[in-house]
Amino acid sequence: MKIYYNHNLKEFSRKLRNESTLSEVLLWNELKARKMKGYQFMRQKPIENYIVDFYCSKLNLVIEIDGDSHIGKEVADMARQTEMETLGLKFLRFDDHDVKSKMKEVLLSIENWIIENQK
Repeated sequence: MKIYYNHNLKEFSRKLRNESTLSEVLLWNELKARKMKGYQFMRQKPIENYIVDFYCSKLNLVIEIDGDSHIGKEVADMARQTEMETLGLKFLRFDDHDVKSKMKEVLLSIENWIIENQK
């Protein structure tokens, strides 16, 4: 299924990349340059009417980091995720604190998902 790139979100996406949270920067350092099992990830990727934290098109995988900005928005986050899952996207969600304090476990979780789901 073709994923729609929303050009109207390009500038906002760039702004989010420039204002990344610490946990986003830390995880990006582990995902960029095909470090994760050779797969290319993009960060702050516009998809449909949303911007996701990290996206790998080959795996149809979205990785989201849930930090303080998500508190009180859990229902909206799940509705957004459900809508994007209808496009064939798969989600991994990690808590901001876990990315900062348990990076090895986060990376192992991503690696295990890839091993189980790669095409």
